[in-house]
Amino acid sequence: MGSRSRAVSVDAIAAKAGFTKKTLYYHFKSKDDLVEAYLISRDQPNLTLFRKWFDETDGALADKIEGIFLNLSQAALHPKWKGCGFLRTAAELANMPGHPAMKAGAAHKKKFEAWLCREFRDRGTRNPEDLARHVVLLMDGAFSTVLVHQDPEYIASAGRAAAAMVANAS
Repeated sequence: MGSRSRAVSVDAIAAKAGFTKKTLYYHFKSKDDLVEAYLISRDQPNLTLFRKWFDETDGALADKIEGIFLNLSQAALHPKWKGCGFLRTAAELANMPGHPAMKAGAAHKKKFEAWLCREFRDRGTRNPEDLARHVVLLMDGAFSTVLVHQDPEYIASAGRAAAAMVANAS
């Protein structure tokens, strides 16, 4: 889906999926509902992957946070990587704040922030809410910057900044 979903016809979507347009509309009332369903389908897998990267990274809390960013920077090296679908969709639909896909994207970002906040709070960091929000800002900024510069090192750099903030708050 992402930033070109409005420019892609339902016929093209159905063909790519191997369905008829009729079948697609049987399951989704509109293309907007399809975009929302896609984002919802990516919510838990993305959050699970971030948790996995966090859990598999050895070291202190700061190292674990940096581990998320380092894994993301590696993922960004893949030729098919297109950044964060939630952010790409939000950019496309920015003038439609009530759009179901905007709500799905906001919910996903809030879940990630809440998870970070719990991790920070459970480990006794200072100001866990602010710290979680700052890490989210670094991550989303890194996603955007990588799309502009096509250089995953920006994600790794944001990870070093996030790790420094977390270390300072621990």
